[in-house]
Amino acid sequence: MRKLLCCVPMMMLLLAGCGPAGVSEAEELALAIRGEYLEMASGTAQLTVTADYGRRVYRYEMTALWEGEETELTLTAPETVAGVVARSDGEDSQLEYSGVAVETGPLDSEGLTPVSAVPALLEAARSGYMRSCGLQEDGALRVDLGDPEGSPGTGREMALWFDPATHALLRGEIRVDGFRAILCEFSSFTWNG
Repeated sequence: MRKLLCCVPMMMLLLAGCGPAGVSEAEELALAIRGEYLEMASGTAQLTVTADYGRRVYRYEMTALWEGEETELTLTAPETVAGVVARSDGEDSQLEYSGVAVETGPLDSEGLTPVSAVPALLEAARSGYMRSCGLQEDGALRVDLGDPEGSPGTGREMALWFDPATHALLRGEIRVDGFRAILCEFSSFTWNG
């Protein structure tokens, strides 16, 4: 009986070391942010998108408005395309200006375009497979996402940077086979739960 009583405190000490204590501060923060983004119903953002097609690189400034799976992007710069509106409903995306629709062309075999980048980043924040996360020297939380069965540097991978205090998305990067195809830099990001 005495041996059993001695084992109980030892078991309690061992069990106290299991569970949440094994999760890093960055992982806890990433999971908290994921929960908030899962509840996000709508939002707005100001951002710069750089799309790299290999031989052509395009840089746009735009405002984004999303509700559910519908996203509307309004280009504000460069001046030659200011006023062009891009719409995405989760399946199709198109550019419109005065009723004329224009296709930008895909960046990968899954149909990634500059128009679909913001919805893709939001979906990754909600449900992407987290490969790693950590707090950066500048204080931002970086979360790397990819295919759980894929090898790093192959297929579509994403990196998201969040403000650790407000949980706003600061930056998002989409890589295709190790090559950065899309970079989104957010100057403002707000949402409704």
